[in-house]
Amino acid sequence: MKLLATFLLLSAFGLCQGENLLLPLKISTYNGSGEVLIDKRSSLLGGISFASQSAGAVSFFNMLNNLKGDVGRGYYLEVLIGTPVQKMNILVDTGSSNFAVAGAANSNIKTYFKPKFSSTYMSRDLFVSVRYTQGSWEGELGIDVITIPKGPNGTITTNIATILQSEDFFLPGINWQGILGLAYSTLAKPSSSVEPFFDSLVKQIRIPNVFSLQMCGAGLSLIGEEQASPAGGSLVMGGIEASLYKGDIWYTPIKREWYYQIEVLKLEVGGQNLNLDCTEYNSDKAIVDSGTTLLRLPINVFDAVVAAIKQTSKVAEFADGFWSGNQLACWTSGTIPWSYFPEISIYLRGENSTQSFRITIMPQVRAELG
Repeated sequence: MKLLATFLLLSAFGLCQGENLLLPLKISTYNGSGEVLIDKRSSLLGGISFASQSAGAVSFFNMLNNLKGDVGRGYYLEVLIGTPVQKMNILVDTGSSNFAVAGAANSNIKTYFKPKFSSTYMSRDLFVSVRYTQGSWEGELGIDVITIPKGPNGTITTNIATILQSEDFFLPGINWQGILGLAYSTLAKPSSSVEPFFDSLVKQIRIPNVFSLQMCGAGLSLIGEEQASPAGGSLVMGGIEASLYKGDIWYTPIKREWYYQIEVLKLEVGGQNLNLDCTEYNSDKAIVDSGTTLLRLPINVFDAVVAAIKQTSKVAEFADGFWSGNQLACWTSGTIPWSYFPEISIYLRGENSTQSFRITIMPQVRAELG
């Protein structure tokens, strides 16, 4: 699997307006030992399909704006399951590999999949259990037909788990009833022999083995305008929609095919290097995960980031509870506090081992990431 996924990191880093950064994750081997940091763009685009090219059953334009976002809770895609079809909203998650939908009533969801009403559903008589950083579920593995209205043309037969019990998985206020795991089969439960949804899509529809994500929720208030107009985005299956980004494409190697595990070289706060060892940033793994809106850091890195923000911010003093997330900071009406805080830059290794590039997170985006 030479190239599985490309991500338009537009939500996490606030790039849905202006110049967008496209960050494909491409598998390559790192044999170098140098730590020379050079901001340089890569334009190695071979093998990726664009909207202007023929891609069989793929119409990229049809996939534009096919995602809606629960700000702070992820992005979801409409899918049609079974015969006759049952419409569900499914969370798009690059941090797992199972396709699963609610198979029983839950107080936090509006609907659930009913296998007995689908003439094409077949049980595999396998128990499946998946645990995430937050939440878990248990259910039964089966097979059914799936169609994505704003996706590649055609219907596929794929593995689908019906969630019968869950804990802290379906959160209050969500608008989705399942999860679409887009990571490698290594993470699939109950074993890696369970073919993930996207692998089935590539084989049966015969689209290029690549997808790209655009997520446009960064900077929206959790209780503001998005309640009436949800954040949007696009999951482009089979290639890259050229109208969704500007400039060149940057590549970073995938170090291991399970999660989309990458390598963080360093972090800067307000332009100042934290000067931590590279192993600190990647303990125990650094992954790209569309299923969470949080920027999660190892405890040593988190402490160093907080200390650096305290040192470089223009705010004289905050209570300790603010930094631990237990206390809010308030400003008078009309005040825009973002200028008081520094930017945070994350450096990733480029495809060439002597190169790197940085992703800079603005304070107003970081506040929404949590």
